[in-house]
Amino acid sequence: MVVLKEETPLLQTEHTARLLQSRAANRGYITKILHIFHDLFPGFLVKMSGDLLDLALRLPHVDYIEEDSFVFAQSIPWNLLRINPARYRAGNQLSPNGSLVEVYLLDTSIQSGHREIEGRVTVTDFENVPEEDGTRFHRQQASKCDSHGTHLAGVVSGRDAGVAKDVSLRSLRVLNCQGKGTVSSILIGLEFIRKSQLTQPSGPLVVLLPLVGGHSRALNAACRHLARARVVLVAAAGNFRDDACLYSPASAPEVITVGATNAEDQPVTMGSLGTNFGRCVDFFAPGDDIIGASSDCSTCFASQSGTSQAAAHVAGISAMMLSAEPELTLAELRQRLIHFSAKGVINEAWFPEDQRLLTPNMVVRLPPSTPGAGGQLLCRTVWSAHSGPRRMATAMARCAPEEELLSCSSFSRTGKRRGEHIETRGGRRVCLAHNAFGGEGVFAIARCCVLPQANCSVHTAPPADTRVETHAYCHQQGHVLTGCSSHWETEDFATTHRQSVLRPHSQPRKCVGHPKASVHASCCHTPGLECRVRENGISSLAGKVVVTCEEGWTLTGCSALPGASRVLGAYAVDNTCVVRSQDTSAGGRTNQVATGALAICCRSRPLEQGSLELQ
Repeated sequence: MVVLKEETPLLQTEHTARLLQSRAANRGYITKILHIFHDLFPGFLVKMSGDLLDLALRLPHVDYIEEDSFVFAQSIPWNLLRINPARYRAGNQLSPNGSLVEVYLLDTSIQSGHREIEGRVTVTDFENVPEEDGTRFHRQQASKCDSHGTHLAGVVSGRDAGVAKDVSLRSLRVLNCQGKGTVSSILIGLEFIRKSQLTQPSGPLVVLLPLVGGHSRALNAACRHLARARVVLVAAAGNFRDDACLYSPASAPEVITVGATNAEDQPVTMGSLGTNFGRCVDFFAPGDDIIGASSDCSTCFASQSGTSQAAAHVAGISAMMLSAEPELTLAELRQRLIHFSAKGVINEAWFPEDQRLLTPNMVVRLPPSTPGAGGQLLCRTVWSAHSGPRRMATAMARCAPEEELLSCSSFSRTGKRRGEHIETRGGRRVCLAHNAFGGEGVFAIARCCVLPQANCSVHTAPPADTRVETHAYCHQQGHVLTGCSSHWETEDFATTHRQSVLRPHSQPRKCVGHPKASVHASCCHTPGLECRVRENGISSLAGKVVVTCEEGWTLTGCSALPGASRVLGAYAVDNTCVVRSQDTSAGGRTNQVATGALAICCRSRPLEQGSLELQ
């Protein structure tokens, strides 16, 4: 918008517009006059290159030039409404205390004087970026150096459009004006954060990593070391419509990895690309058409999309949770984010078929202001990488260091598997699943729970080697059964016989399996822990059968009931046990029909009400 001085005649306004076009053409530039203001003020709207600004400002009668910008309806942005459910809005939402938590943002440079983030952002002296690509970089791009970082800072802690208003943020520049950086730059930046933590200890730290590169062992290791220092790391899943496990830092287990959804809670699509997905994603968050601070001016706003914006939402929510409860561990924080998320709202058909089981169907929500989870036992499901088709291939799933592995199950798309069991490796219990001869590979599935002061163990019964079933017990007084598993030592039995399963029994601390299989009982003792068994024997044409724990109870173990079918596997989806199987008994035809699912549901009660007996 070229605005002329107040008393400029209308004819002079038109002459100035034509003069600009003429002089621009002499320099080889094309301009387009979009509108001449006749009755409002003297001036005109022109589409032109930024290289012509100096020329236009020197024209007769020109007072000033202003770049066109967006304006927005003054309703609450959809993304803030989505993460703050209606049931929490009436005075029951978390209120951030910005003095307790610092968020570190590793991104481009930031326009710290923007009204959204002014006084909230500290621009550190850290800068480690590669040079811009000279063949593609020019002056107009240089003015956008702050765009990505400024927008994300506004999403995290912006005065009007931010998630965690008033939370303080510190920026490190690791991306250049084209949004490019290097793994080494990120590593040096993370070391800078660790040094700052050691030399100037403060409250909880959240590190936002709104960037993605190819899989890097070094970057994932750096994230692991920083997480051990009680730093919460939140990363973008990536915008490649691909498996997030192929990228870093998204693939690091210690990182909270976030995919992006739109206003309809569906995966974000960006042309032929879109949000990444898969087992390395923890959950999704708003990441489409997100309004935030723009670097165009100190009061400008802009809309951007991607998993960077989704991760910024989770970083803001995490900062608010840590402000309310500074002693939260990473495991507790992640589990609560999962517990309070919206479940089953995403249309899974958007994901590739082989990723639908592995991708969590959850969109993050802001937890209520009440500390904790109302005494609820918190658990999550962790899938392993695929074992591959080798004859004796194994898959391994593990929990976070501050979580307890309460049960182990497995899944094979062909049903050819030798079962699963829990064993200790490197001082930590892990879930192992075994491929069978002719199988196409297996997944191991760990059920990981936050259970303070727990004393857990696995009791194994070797094959009975008789016609009598193999029994495994929880022997120790006060220990309750949290899960059952089994595996076959010999492949011929594994591929021709049904898998061993947990069965209802007069002794509820017992797992019962096939006489040729080793059976494993997962047993735990902690004050106030009680568990019980629920079963469902109804078959489903969809090839699965489910059983869900009642409200207040949490699923810790999931197994198949005996039947004529070949069991593909059992796995937990939130608080529901799902069993998939194939019926191959009718003339060789294969119909996916499950015979039944059996769930172990537990709860942790206050000590004065606690019961150590299995109900």
